[in-house]
Amino acid sequence: YHFRLKDLKRDWEHKITEAKANLESYEHTINQLKFERKTLSAKLQKRLHANYQFLNFKGETKDLNTIFNATDLPKPPAGSGECAAPKLFQFAYENKMTPIAMAEFWWGSSPKSEVRRHKQFYPSCRSKCEPILGHMMHGLNVEDNPIASAGTYAGELKIIYEDDYLLLVNKPEEFLSVPGKTIKDSVLTRMKTYLPDAKGPLLVHRLDMSTSGLLLVAKNEKTHKNLQKQFINRSIKKRYVALLDGELEAKEGVINLPLRVDLNNRPRQLVCYEHGKPAKTRFEVLGYEDNKTRIHFYPISGRTHQLRVHAAHHLGLNTPIVGDDLYGVVAKRLHLHAETLAFEHPVKKEWVSFSYEAPF
Repeated sequence: YHFRLKDLKRDWEHKITEAKANLESYEHTINQLKFERKTLSAKLQKRLHANYQFLNFKGETKDLNTIFNATDLPKPPAGSGECAAPKLFQFAYENKMTPIAMAEFWWGSSPKSEVRRHKQFYPSCRSKCEPILGHMMHGLNVEDNPIASAGTYAGELKIIYEDDYLLLVNKPEEFLSVPGKTIKDSVLTRMKTYLPDAKGPLLVHRLDMSTSGLLLVAKNEKTHKNLQKQFINRSIKKRYVALLDGELEAKEGVINLPLRVDLNNRPRQLVCYEHGKPAKTRFEVLGYEDNKTRIHFYPISGRTHQLRVHAAHHLGLNTPIVGDDLYGVVAKRLHLHAETLAFEHPVKKEWVSFSYEAPF
């Protein structure tokens, strides 16, 4: 019986080794076929993109490959050129028409993840349409891009508090916290000039360009590390004040909607339960004025556009912030202000609180 067991074991080991060799051969063949399929698919897609020809006002023609070669994207995103705006421009140019004005608005109920409102106007998406329309509108007499001129602030930044270790500055609305790709003026840029001997990253946190309010600046690396740890541990207390475009029924509560970036339309954010990061906000209504709601937001997490999406999304407050050009209706400014910051002073080890009143 013992010898029979050894023979069986040896026999099965041989069979398993042979099966593994066959499996590896099949897997190698499958991987080769997958690679060939991917290569052929990419070639076919490139040929299809080459057949997508777009005119501009000057009569110049470019295909999708040429247009997107000038961008940071490795290839045109799926669905590029299928939206209404490029097709309307193409029809106009082919029929010797001159586009005078165009605007796109949303019709119907909002998608589950995005913030869209019936009959409200929205710009074309940035990843698919912006590069195509940049070519197609070349030669037309159009106004300057308002985004390109945004982000400048002629005045001096107001310092709310300063000691040997840190300072708090009031960031104006429509002004960057850190330099962007095209706009270099920012709070960080000015702080580097104001504090030429300071060490470390300086800014402890950021605010959206459209949001005004308190920003915390550390003058050395040790202070920066301490304050950033307080942010990570959520021991720093933040309070925002906002004006909502409508009267909110709920007086207080908590919004818990996970967020992620809209890959086709940065910097917009989406509500996404599958891939989104947790985002939580506590709110408290202060009062009502001219069919609008003044409210305090207490962000428990700190995601990009968190308060703006939590206010506007139909699963949140379903009432956008006044002047929100991404999730609401454009006005002179976004009515959102980082009003209060409270934290433990990294050196004095005492609890400190600072506030700066909203300009609206």
